[in-house]
Amino acid sequence: MKRFLIISNRLPVQIAISDDNIDVTPSVGGLATGMQSVSKSFKSSWIGWSGVEAQNLSSEQQKKVDSALANENCIDVNLTEEEVELYYEGFSNKTIWPLFHYFSQFVEYEEDQWQAYKAVNQKFADVIAENMEGVDKIWVHDYHLLLLPQMIKERFPEVTIGFFLHIPFPSYEVFRILPWRNEIINGMLGADLLGFHTFDYERHFMSSVRRLLGYDIQINEISLPRRIVKVDNFPMGIDYDKFHDAAIASQKKSVRDKSEVRKELERYYLLYPETKFILSIDRLDYSKGLINRLEAFEYFLQEYPEYRNKVTLVLLAVPSRVGVEQYQQMKSEVDEIVGRVNGKYSSINRMPIWYFYRSLPFQNLVDLYNYCEIALITPIRDGMNLVAKEFIASKTDGRGVLILSEMAGASKEMSEALIINPNDKAQIAAAIQTAIEMPDEEQIERNTILQKRLKRYNVEKWANDFLNSLEKVKMSEEIYLAKKLTKIAQKSLVKDICSSDSRVFFLDYDGTLTGFKNNPGHAKPDEALYDLLDELDANPKNKVVLISGRDKDTFEKWFGHKPYTLIVEHGVWVRSPEKTWQMIEPLDDSWKESIRSSLEFYVDRTPGSFIEEKNYSLVWHYRKSDPELGVNRAIELKDELTSLVTNLNLEILEGNKVIEIKNRGINKGRAAQKLLHEFPADKIVAIGDDWTDEFLFAEIPDSAITIKVGLAKTIAKYKVENVSEVRQLLKEFCC
Repeated sequence: MKRFLIISNRLPVQIAISDDNIDVTPSVGGLATGMQSVSKSFKSSWIGWSGVEAQNLSSEQQKKVDSALANENCIDVNLTEEEVELYYEGFSNKTIWPLFHYFSQFVEYEEDQWQAYKAVNQKFADVIAENMEGVDKIWVHDYHLLLLPQMIKERFPEVTIGFFLHIPFPSYEVFRILPWRNEIINGMLGADLLGFHTFDYERHFMSSVRRLLGYDIQINEISLPRRIVKVDNFPMGIDYDKFHDAAIASQKKSVRDKSEVRKELERYYLLYPETKFILSIDRLDYSKGLINRLEAFEYFLQEYPEYRNKVTLVLLAVPSRVGVEQYQQMKSEVDEIVGRVNGKYSSINRMPIWYFYRSLPFQNLVDLYNYCEIALITPIRDGMNLVAKEFIASKTDGRGVLILSEMAGASKEMSEALIINPNDKAQIAAAIQTAIEMPDEEQIERNTILQKRLKRYNVEKWANDFLNSLEKVKMSEEIYLAKKLTKIAQKSLVKDICSSDSRVFFLDYDGTLTGFKNNPGHAKPDEALYDLLDELDANPKNKVVLISGRDKDTFEKWFGHKPYTLIVEHGVWVRSPEKTWQMIEPLDDSWKESIRSSLEFYVDRTPGSFIEEKNYSLVWHYRKSDPELGVNRAIELKDELTSLVTNLNLEILEGNKVIEIKNRGINKGRAAQKLLHEFPADKIVAIGDDWTDEFLFAEIPDSAITIKVGLAKTIAKYKVENVSEVRQLLKEFCC
């Protein structure tokens, strides 16, 4: 069985060291739970930091820790106190965390923290390298290890790598602030599959890739020079049955066995049966919106005085990063607001806010979820927020109301909740009033839908969906590799070509013989290309045909003095050596004026775009435009043109950053067929890079050698990666 590696900043265990005794206990949490099913399906190991700083252990203790971890299929990445301070407390939580949550005012840009972040990611890569025997898949988790996928891919290009980001990915306008933005993006693109909680995060990431690195993106696939990266969203679930079953079990317990939390809630409810408990559970983090939440509750008590003695806010703030200044300041603000509200609205027997600054055991959490009628979850920005899902899972009778921030990833799949803007105090207050007054029937109707969804798409389903997608990516890679022109296949082709008596080479120009330029006029043939084509053409057995979408005037200027056959404008014009240009078949260009105004409209709306006029076609170029704007405008233009060309016997071609309108039925394939009738050959070779070349591949005989340049889907028999490989191949055909 193949091995599978799970990589995260922390191992899913807690280690307690007492003298020579090492106690290792499994952690509880979404990721650890989700990976349990994965561990059963694969021979897996988990690599991460144990939480124990290496310099605090003796060599003997370190051996015992490693041995205890091995029993849990865990491997420690030993981190020093300084590394933890700079990489984890520093760059991860003082740069990436605030920036990705849109708190740019808290972001630190410290070079030493960045260097430590790189060094620790490399340390993880080194430990992975030591444990790669039999490994074919790796799953890397979260923002602490954004550089790791590329580090692994460079050393082990054949391994399939998945990466999942558990926090938001910000919009391009926010992400671009980061000085090391390109390094971060390139690090993530080392993965074969990138997963995010929501489509918004996925869209933001692809926008940054397109704008910063300029890679082509088709739907959810990013075309890198040597491979394709797939991007998708996988909303993380919870262990639904664990929370639901625990809530049922708690209700059945005797008074003696009930938790103190549940006893206190029931005791209070007996005294004040009209009370509605509003639950708020979050880490004390600025992204969670606790200040806004408390101010909104204060506003509610002020604006809805009739409910002052009917509601109690149970506020559980779990300590987080207690040494960080912003968190200390936030703790002081929370304390101040709680004191102010309780001082203003408390009575002798009642207090509007019950405030707990600590974490609670699992059973106490379940009792709070189960007993409180309303959950108020209003993060300013949150990757997913599993508390919302845990609350719903714990409502065994279906009653209860979830008030959820639209800024939480969970809101995208929990629309039955009361969705609010966390910055709108009036809206939150109104939602609390709606929740209090909501009939039981409506509560049950909403929650039944939510519970079915959460039970179906639980954390195990999340993990399995990601791994199934990773397996599909691996299969896609294998399909690509099956068409890749290997050294052995290339040697066989060269031998086959060189042993034939006559050959025709159909060669596309842009993207095949030369690279693309922002200005098409700058993509002139260089001397090396002239020399290569001259050498290929010098053999009397060879016929060189340049078949391009270029206009005839440009090709006349570049190749008119050469003895090659030229076919331009996708098959409109042909020029044999030492002859004049001939139209392959009569065409009409009177349609141009009716189309030109539409193209000019899009030129005006898309800075950097321009129109190229050929003899029998019009081309809209957007290579120099803003990447995202250009793509969006191209989609709009195609939609508009589709209705315009219907009755004009025209068709729309979409090339690399171009939209071309031309007469229907004229294409490279038909032009090649006509030429082959006049000049039959033993061997036919066709090489091209975009989808207009697919017509060529389809129309020439099945025995032809067809070669696609790049990673796109194709009917060609072989693939090469770039212009350099095309030229090298043609050099070998000079036989």
